[in-house]
Amino acid sequence: MSFKTAVSPSILDNDFYKFTMQNAVIKLFPYAKAQYRFINRGEHPFPEKFAIHLRQAIDQMADLQLSQKEKDFLQETCPYLDPTYLDFLQGYRYDPAEVVVEQNGTDVSVIIEGYWYRTILWEVPVMALISELYYQLTGQERENDVKVIEKVQTKVKKYKELGIQFADFGTRRRHSLAVQDLVVRTLQEKGKGTFIGTSNVYLAMKYDTKPIGTHAHEWFMFHAAKYGYKMANVMGLEHWVDVYRGDLGIALTDTFTTEVFFDQFDKKFAKLFDGVRHDSGDAIEFGEKTIAHYKKLGINPLTKTIIFSDGLNYEKVERIASHFKGKIGLSFGIGTSLTNDVGLQPMNIVIKMIKALPEEKRWTGVIKLSDEPQKHTGKEEDIELSKRLLQIK
Repeated sequence: MSFKTAVSPSILDNDFYKFTMQNAVIKLFPYAKAQYRFINRGEHPFPEKFAIHLRQAIDQMADLQLSQKEKDFLQETCPYLDPTYLDFLQGYRYDPAEVVVEQNGTDVSVIIEGYWYRTILWEVPVMALISELYYQLTGQERENDVKVIEKVQTKVKKYKELGIQFADFGTRRRHSLAVQDLVVRTLQEKGKGTFIGTSNVYLAMKYDTKPIGTHAHEWFMFHAAKYGYKMANVMGLEHWVDVYRGDLGIALTDTFTTEVFFDQFDKKFAKLFDGVRHDSGDAIEFGEKTIAHYKKLGINPLTKTIIFSDGLNYEKVERIASHFKGKIGLSFGIGTSLTNDVGLQPMNIVIKMIKALPEEKRWTGVIKLSDEPQKHTGKEEDIELSKRLLQIK
């Protein structure tokens, strides 16, 4: 039985923020190294020989390369990506030797290690592969295409009635590329005025919509390894502005808790960035805190945007939209409930940076202090140290 269809058809079958971060890493941290680890939050039992199939799929990714058509798309759509970066990406090839896959019984281990500017692209496609292969190898059959399309059309209609704008953020834990392709195609056909783009660059190009994204937690996690926990947010934001000069202006808030972030998100950053992204903790509480912060700085919240992206479904979006209507700009990044609503249980998995080596000196453990403690990642001693330094209770 062959599973070659699970492999990405394009090097752009990845989330946009991976490319924007890669560009910044090449500019600022070309000697930095990183290590990532697969975390099976849902404790899903993997079938026998799963690691062998995953290994084969990862090895096939070495053949992917940026086509001239894809390069032209990035050049036209993302003028803030330098020609030198696009030339680099055209020459980039995945190196499967950077990924170690092992299986012990029903447990699967995946470790990714190498130069950060190279390994940064692995996380999203490897997670998508794990998800797609898991359903295939466990023999779970999804709902048919007609049913999937009907569900998407119903959701689009309801979101239109709410008067909100949203993007597809569902690459990492999608059921499969085939399902995400169906979803984005349907959204683009039926969602005019409410659907604004997708994080998946390949599908953005295929369906002539906007690639959406800025940066992820690992951006700030690395800055903590290089500059210390107290300076991580400030230096991460400064460097983002240095590279993008006002473009890609949505800041992620919860790498070391939103409380700490807002203590450092002063008037300079609040004016430079178009808004913030919510990714953990209570959405209403976060929104109120954001509005209060802008008001305290003398900034009209209606000139700023919050992108909500934490495990959204229609009910959550409706609650958030009705609460904040007319108070602040709103947008939504909807993931698994779009790309893995096919009658099966979605996987609860992540791949996170766990170590960084900023400048050929020593490896440093990195952490994330989510607004939901159960989403913290990193070694317990590092988490406790960061809490003491940042005065988090």
